[in-house]
Order: sequence, then structure tokens, then C-alpha cells
Amino acid sequence: MSVNKIPTHLFAGFLGTGKTTALRSLMAQKPADEQWLIVVNEFGEIGIDGAVLSDNGIPVAEIAGGCLCCSAGGQMGQTLRTMLQRSQRPQRIIIEASGLAHAAGVIDELKSPELRKDIEVAAAFAVVDPRQFIDDAFFRNPLYQDQIGVCDVLMASKTDLCSAEVLEKFRERAAALFPPKALIAETVQAQAQIAWLDTPVTEKPRYRVKNLPDNRQGFQSQGFTFPAERNFDGEKLTRFFDDLPALATRLMRAKGVFRVMDTWVWLNWTDGQWGANQVSWRRDSRFELIAEAFDSDEIERRLQAALED
Repeated sequence: MSVNKIPTHLFAGFLGTGKTTALRSLMAQKPADEQWLIVVNEFGEIGIDGAVLSDNGIPVAEIAGGCLCCSAGGQMGQTLRTMLQRSQRPQRIIIEASGLAHAAGVIDELKSPELRKDIEVAAAFAVVDPRQFIDDAFFRNPLYQDQIGVCDVLMASKTDLCSAEVLEKFRERAAALFPPKALIAETVQAQAQIAWLDTPVTEKPRYRVKNLPDNRQGFQSQGFTFPAERNFDGEKLTRFFDDLPALATRLMRAKGVFRVMDTWVWLNWTDGQWGANQVSWRRDSRFELIAEAFDSDEIERRLQAALED
């Protein structure tokens, strides 16, 4: 975390998953000598969550409207700037988004020039009910995908209400998410641990792909990351993916998330073809491949060449 910048966390999740309960459990663990600021985005005119959270002396600012990224987006920035000017400078900021908030839009707002000089986006949380998480109808919902995609910490609440089969399916689906989460946590009654706020969210420039498939045939893996602030050139990135079969022997898997023209896209190579979709991931650009053989230095050189100047 950068010196003098305030770590700022987003708590996202669908209605009823336990965001407010999780936040209250964290506030109860706050060190007495730390100053926190809580920002609550309520859907509707009456701030229920703000009333629940404001009984322990921690400053709570409420934003009405329910969708931080659109009608309330500018209000969030103004609220944060006002609170930072009026109150003692906090050591930590936590934003509880409503269940209808577009999480990626909140992160974009927090990274705006007006805010990034004072704050730094720390571990972002998505609170999920495992029973909904394994339900394809929920999982394919664009808002749900947005909240899951942007988070660093995937927090399963209400695990005491889940069967062993549901929890096993949750673990399998959560482990397969790309990019992988920095932490997948399971809780009873949404009780969070304060140590999760300090979950590391930075990756080394190169890393080994986790959960490598059956490796008896000698496949190798490699991952590469690039700063979130850098854009990739779309045409150069397309050429890179077109050239991949010639760069890797028996290519099994290749996928990545990239910032292109200030939007974020997911590229996936499979069965000799690749496709693209927009995603909510904002942490970094990254690429992973699994193949029998490839030159890691050459792959990285090609990716570096695809970055905009």
C-alpha cells in the first residue's frame, strides 16, 4: 500500500447475502487507535444500513440511490472528498455498496484522478450465498458476474445453511474463477475476520498457474501480469493470440484479461479459436497459458510489445 494513501475497500454482494452483518463484525474488531470511515450506498430513501452501522462511534456517510456507478457515482466522490476534509483523516475506508451496484463502476470511480491522490483501492470483497453461487441463473446474472469478477476476496456467507454437496460445488466453482481470487473464505452468519482486510492483492510479474491439470504428460504453465494503468493495443493483442499456436507446442489453455482502450476484456483460446468478452476485473492485466513447451521470455516480449506506448 502506498505511503499516505488510505486503503479503501469495497463490499459488494446481492441483497440478503449478509454484507451489513459482515461489516459490523469487522467494525467490532477495529483497533481502538484506528480511525475508520464507512460509506453506505442504500437502495431507497431510508438508510437502514446506515442506522445499523452508526451505533459504535465510527463515522458513517450515506448515499441514496442504490447504484454507485451511475446516478450516485458523482455523489460518492463528493461524499468522500467532503468527509476527508471535515473529519480526522481515517486510516481505512470501507464502502458498502447496495445489492444493485455495479462494482466495476465503483472501482473506476475510486481510481479517478480526484480520489486516487488520497486513496488506494485495497482488497475488494464480494459476499455471496453459496446456494446462489452454484445456481446458474444467479451466476450468469450480469450484476452478479460484475460483483464476483471485481473482487479480490470471495466471502461465502450462510455456510451453516448449506449442505455438504452445495459447499463442495461452491468450492469447485470458486477455485475455477479467472482471474483467481486472492482469498476464498467461508463463514458462518457472515462473521468476517479483520485480517482479511490486509489480503495481499499484488502479483509478481510472472507466476505459476495454480490448479494445473493432470500433468503426467509434462505440460508447463506460466502467468504474466501488467500494471492496471497500462492499455494494450487491440490490434497487436489480436495478432499475439493469432500467433499463439506457433509460439507454444501443444497449447492446452490460454486466457487473459486485458485493459484495451480503457475497457477491460477477457480473451480465451480454446479448440483452436479465441473469443472476447467485457469483464469487471480491474486489478491488473494478466495472461496465462498451459502448453507442452514454450519460451517464457518470448511470450513476455510479445506481450510487452502489445502494450501501447
